[in-house]
Amino acid sequence: MSAGVLSTTLKALGLLTGRGAAKSLVRLCHAGRLVGGLSVSLRATPDELLGPLTHALGGAATKLKLLDVRTTTPPVLEVQWREVHEKWECDGLEALVHNLNDLFRDEPDVKVAAVLGDWDDMLQLWCVPKDAARTLLERRVLDDARNAASVRRLLEPAEREDW
Repeated sequence: MSAGVLSTTLKALGLLTGRGAAKSLVRLCHAGRLVGGLSVSLRATPDELLGPLTHALGGAATKLKLLDVRTTTPPVLEVQWREVHEKWECDGLEALVHNLNDLFRDEPDVKVAAVLGDWDDMLQLWCVPKDAARTLLERRVLDDARNAASVRRLLEPAEREDW
């Protein structure tokens, strides 16, 4: 995708700030130009990222409670949200992103987190409203995200069984 098309698409969705060429999502995120973008140290632990990430996801995600952290290998986070009480083995930050996306898949006010990749020793994450994420997937803007297939699956309409 050309820089001009990328820039136009992101601006039309209200997801880009600032001026200059939009060379790649990873670079834009690291530069702080993506609305909802986070640059996270590769040395951060899942429990350190949980608060900033749930804040960036917004909506009902901000009500998630971290009850306990076990610093085993892999680390285990005990979380509670509404009636959900789970223990998550989070072998890295991407596992945390996956668990949060899955937990909040049916919450329309919670954004979806895309793992854009590494840049300058930082993991680049992007929290995008679900409607905008669908558009970005349709226009193939998120094709290079590490979790693009997972994001696509969680945004698909749920298959319902007719009784």
